[in-house]
Amino acid sequence: MVTLISCLMWRTARTRAQDMSFHQTPVLYSWSRLYSLADHNINGLSELAGRQVAVLENSSQYHFLQQYSQQQQLDIGLQQVKSLQAAFNLVAAGGADFAVANHLFGNSRAAEFQLQVNPLRFDPVELFYATAAGRNPQILNAIERQLQQWQADPQSYYFQTINRWSEPGSADRNSVSWLLIWSAFSSLLLLLSAAALLWYHRRSKRQLSQLQLSQDRLTTILNSVDAHIYIKDKRSRYQYVNHKVAELFGRPPAQIIGHTDSLFFDAKTVSQLQVNDQRVLVDGERIVEEEINTTADGSQEHVYLSVKLPLRHANGEIYALCGISTDVTEHKQNQAAIHQLAFYDSLTSLPNRRLLLERLEQAWSLAGRIPCQGAVLFIDLDHFKDLNDTLGHAVGDELLSQVAGRLGEQLRKSDTLARFGGDEFVVLLAELQPRPDLAGQRVELLAMKLMDILNQPFQLAERTYTISASIGIAMFSDADNIDELLQRADLAMYDAKNRGRNRYCFYDSKLQAKVLARSALHTGLRHALSQQQFSLYFQPQYHSNGQVLGAEVLLRWFDAELGPVSPAEFIPLAEDSGLILPIGAWVLQQSCLQLADWQHDSQKSYWHLAVNLSVRQLHDPKFVELVRNTLQQSGANPENLVLELTETQLLEDIEAVIEKMQQLGRMGVRFSLDDFGTGYSSLSYLKRLPLNQLKIDGSFVRDLLDDPSDEAIIRTILALGNSLELAVIAEGVETVEQYLALRQLGCQQFQGYLLGRPAPVDELSTVSKRPGLEQ
Repeated sequence: MVTLISCLMWRTARTRAQDMSFHQTPVLYSWSRLYSLADHNINGLSELAGRQVAVLENSSQYHFLQQYSQQQQLDIGLQQVKSLQAAFNLVAAGGADFAVANHLFGNSRAAEFQLQVNPLRFDPVELFYATAAGRNPQILNAIERQLQQWQADPQSYYFQTINRWSEPGSADRNSVSWLLIWSAFSSLLLLLSAAALLWYHRRSKRQLSQLQLSQDRLTTILNSVDAHIYIKDKRSRYQYVNHKVAELFGRPPAQIIGHTDSLFFDAKTVSQLQVNDQRVLVDGERIVEEEINTTADGSQEHVYLSVKLPLRHANGEIYALCGISTDVTEHKQNQAAIHQLAFYDSLTSLPNRRLLLERLEQAWSLAGRIPCQGAVLFIDLDHFKDLNDTLGHAVGDELLSQVAGRLGEQLRKSDTLARFGGDEFVVLLAELQPRPDLAGQRVELLAMKLMDILNQPFQLAERTYTISASIGIAMFSDADNIDELLQRADLAMYDAKNRGRNRYCFYDSKLQAKVLARSALHTGLRHALSQQQFSLYFQPQYHSNGQVLGAEVLLRWFDAELGPVSPAEFIPLAEDSGLILPIGAWVLQQSCLQLADWQHDSQKSYWHLAVNLSVRQLHDPKFVELVRNTLQQSGANPENLVLELTETQLLEDIEAVIEKMQQLGRMGVRFSLDDFGTGYSSLSYLKRLPLNQLKIDGSFVRDLLDDPSDEAIIRTILALGNSLELAVIAEGVETVEQYLALRQLGCQQFQGYLLGRPAPVDELSTVSKRPGLEQ
């Protein structure tokens, strides 16, 4: 059996050769076109989306369009008709937008229905006679010879018939003979084609099933990928979206296909996406970019790493773009968090040491290329550790945060404020004026401003707290490299602390020698503590009747290399380094042991010892426990222990100080206020403090005989002590005249070189009464 078939029905020539045998010369060349009314015109098959298309029932064109719409996810309305004339009638009547017909029929009948042909053309089709593979070769050879003869002869019936079909208006000619001939010819073709169509239908059904299976597998794969995959046409309308895109937009794919980004994103995002889309669709670029997309309602913002590439026809024409976007929002957030942790302080959000060093390196390099100066200000909060120990780390952290905020408000955007560690801050000033004097003035004015702003009270834990800062300044011209610059700013800061704190100091070359000496002293101090090189001296305190009341305990240090070291040198260093705590504990222990020893001597059992307290000791949370344990272990009478405080120690956290004094007072421990009148005396606080004694400072005693003001002050202190029922002792009594004047004013207790110099305990133990004092 011989069948007329189309090459379009086979995927490859190899497949056709396996199933059928053909002759070589095509019987006909045919192609299909789209026909429509004058106001309907398209330039691409994708524009059929949403249109109605009339096409022959079960024709190859119908199967082609159906498969194309499924692959491209286009909504093409296919209306199957029985004949091409029915298709044209449907379009002319408005029932369809386009009709598909072969060019022979369309060219001859389009004008009759007032239809026009569109530019689009289906690929030409070659028509052959065919038999089952390997069968009827004689018939195929005969057909081949006859076709070659007909096609070589312009006068042949074949050639003339083809020409008549190609002429416009040929359908209006009623040529009975031609119709009869071609009716028979067509009948034969139909019979032969029927068998081929049946075979093709079965094969196509099997191929479509395989194609659908492949498409389902591909869809499953695309929906399983953790990426947003989509296809857009040349108008940036979505033609395909996977599950991730549908999930992002919160809509099923059917409600996304055919729409642009303006339905899903805000205007700024849409504008940027359109720019990138046009680079792909118009310029043919393959782009890889980070895109920040914000939803239309502004509620969500995501960062995507997007890859977009053009999709092309076989002729190279771009018809769409394919995009693959991965949500990297969390990754970017993690990167930002890592960067924040690596370069910024977690408490204050200021640049940390690492970032400061990077910026300092840049500023240093810039100063080497252009004429400009720079400076580093090293800021350290005074007595911050005491606040941390007494009020707790949470309050300390709050103070650091507030300090960072205040400092930052005083700087330029080009300046860098960093937290260097603990309570240390560093300010980097870059690109200052090249003249050192002008640059120094600018830095000095800033240092003064920073100190003023830090001296203002801070509100911490529902209480007001005042601090100060020591600032060390080093100019770029003071150092040869960055490490040296920071070191010299640090030296200047310590020089400010040694000069009394709450001040700023510029680096001076002489500081290096001072620091080396201080470092040696600090090393020796640690050695002295471990090797017990300290000793206690005692200066007696007398009553006006000549009786010894007790003594003030004074710490002495003799170093094998340094010799005797003045307390004025090593006590401040011990305070700054924190060694004052173990040293103070040792002094307290030795004093209590001495009191316990005197308790066995009837002449000395009532003697007291006055032990000076440091700021760190007083604010140490474990101080009360330390005193209690020391008294219990030594067996000393608590009533013979007098702890001496200074007025400046009471300025910080007075409530906590009072609480500790009350706890110790309940044990029997007594308190003396040293250097009274030299500090910020407050009668309201004085009334609340559980004191037992006031100590007149030696500065008032020294000028008592010459300065009426000092006499008035002493008289006032004595009256105040009397009204508050507090004992009053005068220190620094060096002459008989001073002693007699004090007695005349009403003072009953004395201490000074006139009565006895500080000495070891053995020398004090031989003294029980001072002759002549009772007169």
